[in-house]
Amino acid sequence: MTGIVAPIVSVVAMRPGADGPEVLLLRRVHPPVGAWCQVAGKVEPGETAWAAALRELREETGLVPKRFWSADVLEQFYEARRDAIVMAPVFLAEVGEGAEPTLDPEHDAHRWLAFGAAADAVSFPGQRRMLREIEDTFVRRAPHPDLLIVP
Repeated sequence: MTGIVAPIVSVVAMRPGADGPEVLLLRRVHPPVGAWCQVAGKVEPGETAWAAALRELREETGLVPKRFWSADVLEQFYEARRDAIVMAPVFLAEVGEGAEPTLDPEHDAHRWLAFGAAADAVSFPGQRRMLREIEDTFVRRAPHPDLLIVP
């Protein structure tokens, strides 16, 4: 195995809904085609992970968060092409009630779902674990204030 790399970031967008918080899922046009996922993208040279996460959120959805948090969790998976374990720091973007994304060409559909429904809809086990941890930290409990990046 080549090693462990962290070249990407993940962002879970969350908004208030009538029955509780809702999570934004996007359907991918590129591999893995048809997979429902959160916002994700590459960290550019010289860019911090949290700045990359804010940029990717803006580029992929046009959304600007009211508050932006470190989710204090890593998305991780094995990528055969690189023969590497890829780790991505995960961030939570709180957006306003009724917020709607403007999709980029990487995605052809979106939906807002409650955490449980979103965990059922995503394609990979790591995504399900990530969503459960974020729900536990930000919905079932009050997050620690030190996780807040942009108030």
